[in-house]
Amino acid sequence: MSAVAGGAGTLAGRSLSLVVLVSLGWGLNWPMMKIVLNEMPVWGFRCFGLILGATAFFVIALVSRQRIRLQRGEILPVILTSQFNIVGWHLLSGYGIAMIGAGKAGIIGFTMPLWASLLGVWLLGERLQRRTLVGLALGIAGVAVLIQGELANLGRSPEGTVAMLGAAFTWALGTVLIKRSAPRLPLVSFAAWQFLLAIPALATGALLIEGVPSLALSARAWGAMAYIVVVALVVCQVAWYRIVKTTTAAIAGISTLAIPVVSLLSSALLLGEPLTWREIVALLLVGSALAVVLVAPALARRRAAAALPPVEGLGG
Repeated sequence: MSAVAGGAGTLAGRSLSLVVLVSLGWGLNWPMMKIVLNEMPVWGFRCFGLILGATAFFVIALVSRQRIRLQRGEILPVILTSQFNIVGWHLLSGYGIAMIGAGKAGIIGFTMPLWASLLGVWLLGERLQRRTLVGLALGIAGVAVLIQGELANLGRSPEGTVAMLGAAFTWALGTVLIKRSAPRLPLVSFAAWQFLLAIPALATGALLIEGVPSLALSARAWGAMAYIVVVALVVCQVAWYRIVKTTTAAIAGISTLAIPVVSLLSSALLLGEPLTWREIVALLLVGSALAVVLVAPALARRRAAAALPPVEGLGG
């Protein structure tokens, strides 16, 4: 596979299936993280998960004989994107989930498309097409419907709210920097280095703030941890880098808008968190956003291709 680089402005075919995979995989990941965080502190949890994830990525890269060695021009961009895309997001979102719950944290975390769109215009010179603006407006409206019912509760935990807003911004900035620097590593090797380079900061914080973490977790927490490492950190992370590679920063951000809806639904099922009409309205708005930005262009291209007359052979 080629590196994480800029690509087309829309998602279609295989990439659209990756959006569904990431939406379901990362959406279900939020209640899983809450389950583990009930038994393990934030720094230790994030550090332990990234150690397992980095190990898995390096093993996969070695077995598949992908290039692992960083070239001179790739070192600084990979270090920089790792600190925002991995350290900032994982640490701040961990605190946010612990303070305000999985469902509410997911709502705020996925204001990310707004920041990614604005940063893409500023740092990448991307132009926001009308379809992208409509999709962004629909998606943010869906998140706004969800957050409106939680404003009073969020006001009681401003630290958790600020942490999640910071997490959303750092993830967006990391996404834009990945597209800007475009390292030529294969996706699995790129993810391996992203995780590995995030571990020193998290390990230092864990030892200084929390001490050596205890791994005496319940079977339920270990099951949640297994899901987090295998599905969220390995499968979905590679799928996400592929999405970033094949679309603009704005559309990549919009493609994540179904995740908070999935997180709310799964949190209600697994953790007993409340589920109201707002989730249904948000689901419709987010679904409309994804249809406008991702599905409609693919259908238009298929119709255009079907309408083209057959090319006659030369000399016929």
